[in-house]
Amino acid sequence: MGKDTKEKSASDNQMQEFNSSTKIAGVVIGDYNEKDELYNPFEHRDKKNTNSDLGALAHLLKSSLGTGVLAMPSAIKNGGLVIGGIGTIIIGFICAHCVHILVRSSHVLCKRTKTSSMTYAETAEAAFLYGPKSVRPFANISRIFVEIALCATYIGGACVYVVFVATSIQQVANYYSDMDISIRTYIITLIPAMLLLGQVRNLKYLVPFSMAANVCMMVGFAITLYYVFSGIQTSTNVKLFSSIEQLPTFFATVIFAIEGIGVVMPVENSMRNPHHFLGCPSVLNITMTIVVSLYTILGVFGYLTYGEDVKGSITLNIPIEDVLGQAVKILIAIAVLFTYGLQYFVPLDIIWHSLKEQCSHKYQGICQIIVRVAMVLFTIIVALVVPDLEPFISLVGAVFFSVLGISIPAIVETISCWEGHLGAYNWRLWKNCVLVVFSMFALVFGSWISIRNIINLYP
Repeated sequence: MGKDTKEKSASDNQMQEFNSSTKIAGVVIGDYNEKDELYNPFEHRDKKNTNSDLGALAHLLKSSLGTGVLAMPSAIKNGGLVIGGIGTIIIGFICAHCVHILVRSSHVLCKRTKTSSMTYAETAEAAFLYGPKSVRPFANISRIFVEIALCATYIGGACVYVVFVATSIQQVANYYSDMDISIRTYIITLIPAMLLLGQVRNLKYLVPFSMAANVCMMVGFAITLYYVFSGIQTSTNVKLFSSIEQLPTFFATVIFAIEGIGVVMPVENSMRNPHHFLGCPSVLNITMTIVVSLYTILGVFGYLTYGEDVKGSITLNIPIEDVLGQAVKILIAIAVLFTYGLQYFVPLDIIWHSLKEQCSHKYQGICQIIVRVAMVLFTIIVALVVPDLEPFISLVGAVFFSVLGISIPAIVETISCWEGHLGAYNWRLWKNCVLVVFSMFALVFGSWISIRNIINLYP
């Protein structure tokens, strides 16, 4: 009985320690005592396999610069030139802000729990666990939800990557061979490369792939911009403002194209200098400035060039007969292929850690290889069964990315600041309420658009 009393007393004392106040990076968040202030989570991180600031920048760029950027001219078409251009910048700012408050809240919670680093799911769990008493019972549920949402979103994205790479190769190969080879054949030929990329277990070893992917993507963008600017004109069918019915399509396309929230915490946790992730200038600010600039430029000028005739992917407007047009397809296919390992890193890491305890310590290496091979083959099988996968994946993205990228970071920050640190007139509370409403708007209308596309595809 004495031991139980001591343990309970120690637990109470620990909880009281979590309810005092501090200031981090000039902003008061959460409650701390002097002991928490002295604890620096960055000093307790493993520095063995860390990334430089440049490596972290490459990973973040690659997580946000995917196939979605190619759909930006189509997105601008649905938003109109004015709403589309301004709206892209605003959505980019919102996504960057949500990443900022998620990482900052994670740092605060690391100090509270005296933990060196946290994943996205652990951050959500800790926010509820050490927040107001009324939300503590939801801690475990929040962690499970985030893990399931991350797995569903990124596994779906990996399936789309397989289809996209196979389709790009098919267009060029079939043009030169004068044969109509099935896309499934090209998907099967990708299996060895996908299996190798799926076996990379540390973000440090994915840096060369991300660097190469960024180079290929940038060269592909440069060639695409060459076609865009060489044919730019103020077309008569260019609209400054679109119809209200088209706006949900614009918001859905941009928010799911820019968002890369799932890779943020693994990248930040693996940095050699994690304090460089936030601030001004910082890895996050530089990355999002580059991403939003490229999205806006390619979207606006791509729409000006092709007008209402712009396709879902702007590369489809580039003639396959041109050598440069073929180069664009191959370069972007290589970039997406090299991104597969980064895209699949998050779900593979989550799934393996959930299965790790079920394997004998002696055979964990073999078990991990088997799990990774099985998960990669799963994406191949899904791509083979349903090559027209994009509408289904956009539905998953609509349901989960709007919540993962906007709602959860806003809720985590609100709970972390709840004990009297919501700012003057509770401005953080009002700001985060607006973010959640915006997220629900993206969820509802994004889901509606995806379901409508599925119905049109499979009548």
